[in-house]
Parts: sequence; structure tokens; C-alpha cells
Amino acid sequence: MRTQRVSFPNTQGQMLSAKIELPIDQHPHNCAIFAHCFTCSKNLNAIRFISQALTQEGIAVLRFDFTGLGDSEGDFADTSFSSNIEDLIAAAEFMSKEYESPSLLIGHSLGGAAVLLAKHQIPSVKAIATIGAPYEPAHVSHLLQSGVEEIKEKGIAEVNIGGRPFTVKKKFLEDLEQLSSSHSVINNLNTGLLVIHSPQDTTVEIENATKIYKAAQHPRSFLSIDGADHLLSHSEDARYVGEAIAVWAKRYLVIPKEEKLSTQAQAVVRLEHEDGYTAQMKTGSHHLLADEPISVGGNDFGPSPYDYLLLALGSCTVMTMKMYANRKEWDLQEVVVHLSHQKIHAKDCADCETEKGKIDEIERVIKIEGNLDQEQTNKLMEIADKCPVHRTLHHEVKVRTIQKT
Repeated sequence: MRTQRVSFPNTQGQMLSAKIELPIDQHPHNCAIFAHCFTCSKNLNAIRFISQALTQEGIAVLRFDFTGLGDSEGDFADTSFSSNIEDLIAAAEFMSKEYESPSLLIGHSLGGAAVLLAKHQIPSVKAIATIGAPYEPAHVSHLLQSGVEEIKEKGIAEVNIGGRPFTVKKKFLEDLEQLSSSHSVINNLNTGLLVIHSPQDTTVEIENATKIYKAAQHPRSFLSIDGADHLLSHSEDARYVGEAIAVWAKRYLVIPKEEKLSTQAQAVVRLEHEDGYTAQMKTGSHHLLADEPISVGGNDFGPSPYDYLLLALGSCTVMTMKMYANRKEWDLQEVVVHLSHQKIHAKDCADCETEKGKIDEIERVIKIEGNLDQEQTNKLMEIADKCPVHRTLHHEVKVRTIQKT
């Protein structure tokens, strides 16, 4: 996936740090916002793995730090659950203005409770997925037990959460209590809902998932990630969750259908206006992309035409050398070919027939590994120059262009 670092203001004008994860080989067809868990940050490994799985299915993901956490500005002590919801709405407004309105919300733990409450203020959302989310936002107060009495008595206290100190004010607890009733909100989501939870979650018990599921109207789905912990610490659990969300969300997101390429010839290439220079290609049963670098106006979603030319020569070279070695029963273990292309002045080429202008020069560096003597190695280097693509490049080639009506 491709990552872009961005920032956007919250309602107080403080800048929130974010990353937008984009598909590596296409423009995203939908955008998602990820709300992280209580006192976590956008850089949690589980979020990164889930985002990666989503981008592979063409969904862009904005993951950001709530006010006062991670790299975002502001003081955590001055935040509340309500301000988290405001941050989510600010993220959605930023995406709508700078990229595309979010159609998918994903929330982990308290972030899951936040997306459920924020949905009604983000009309573009068509699907919501919660991961280890509490039914009542006030559930998170059990993490503050060591300081609850002090907070109520003095109005502020420092508590230890996950091995880190955080300052929590009384207004945080009061805000959680005021927003403790989630039933009516969940009951009126009017969107697809996927509830994801682990039966072994000791931070937010599985009963919370049951309550969320029962409170919701159809369409609703439940996914049990047996054996996972609350933070999805194992990468395979996080990737599984990301893949599951991507597949499930297709039922609710608008995904443009692409016309399949077909041809009676050996290969077909198509370029549509809105794709810039990104060309779709097909040969046999293989689908490929060709593109130009961003520096010349492309999207860099695939190799350039000259890159494919180098790959054609390189692959032909190693295959031809391997076939020859197999016929001779030589111990050729590995062949690595490094290739580069450039335009040079003809006058600088001592062994070229062309005398004026510029010519194409391809440099091919070959490394051979195996139990071979010098004579065998020399012969393989000679065979490299006899690969079919190499010979095609050196012989006259006629391209006949026919306009199809």
C-alpha cells in the first residue's frame, strides 16, 4: 500500500495527525475511516495490518490520532468521548473535501462505540464494522478504577493505562455516563453492521458484542475471532479481520464494475480517459498494468512500457540460459540479470552503425551461480545473446498498424 501523511483540524483548530493508506495499483473505489482504541494511536500494528488488507481490495483507509494522542495536537486531559466523536466527524469532513466521502467506518474498542454514535452525522457511510467494541461507552471507566475515586473527589487524577500514565478529568467520566445509552442509536443505524469480537477478549467481554448485535436491525453480521486478544496482537488475526471486513463490505459499497478485456490476438491493452496513463493489459489469462511515473503525470500503478521491455529481455535471457544448461545437464543453480535502459549519443558508441542522433542502449549485467567451470560459464554468456527477445531487438522489426472500425 502507498502511505500519505496528512493532517486536519479538529473543532478547536488543533491539528490531528493522520495517514491515508492507498491501494498500490489502482485508485480507491471507496474510502474508510479507522477509529483506534482508547489511549491507542494510529500506529498500532493491528490497524496497519487491517488497513493493508483493505487497500488490497481497493479501499483507501484514513487512520488518525484522536486529540492529545499519538502525534496529534491538544491535551488528552481536556478530551472526552464526545470530543472523539467530533474528531471522527472532522476526519470525515476532511476526507470529503480533499479525497472522497467515507463510505465505511471501522472502530476498535472505544473507537467502535464512537463510530456507532458518529454515523448519524456522516451521511455518506454505508457500512460500519466494530472490533472488540463495548456496548456502553461507560464500559471504559473500568480501566480507570485505580483513580476513579480520586477523579470524583479532586476532579482530576493520573491513572495508569497499559503501562502509561494519563491525566483524566472528571468531565471525561461525566461525558461517558451521559452517553451511556447506546440502544436507540444502534437500533437506528440504517446501515450494514459487522460486529467482530473475540470470545477470549478480557478487556471488553464478548457479552458486549451480543448486546450490540441484538440492538441492531438487519442487515447485521457477527464474526467471532476465536483465540484473538483485545488488541489483535498477532498479525494473522489483524489481517484476517481486514480481509473479512473487505469481503463483507462489498455487499454495501458501490464498487464500479470493470469491463473484462478479451481478444483473439496474443495480447490486448486498454486505456480509458479517467485512468490517466494507467493501461490495463491482458495476455492469455494474465492481467497486468502499465503506467508512467508520477513525475511525468502517471499514477505509478505499474511498470512503464520500457520497464516491460527490460523485463521481457531479462526473463527471456534467464529462461534461455536455463534451458541450455538443462539440455547439457550442467549444474546451473541461479541466474540473476540486472538491466537498465538509456538514450545515448550515437557518436559515443564505438560499435554502433548509426552515426548521428541518439540510440537506445540496454545494459545487461548477468550473475551466474552453480558448479560450473570457466568454459561452461563462457558458453552460457554466449547463449544469453541468443535468447529470442535479444535477437528480435537486434533484427529488423516491422510493426503493422491497422485501424479497427
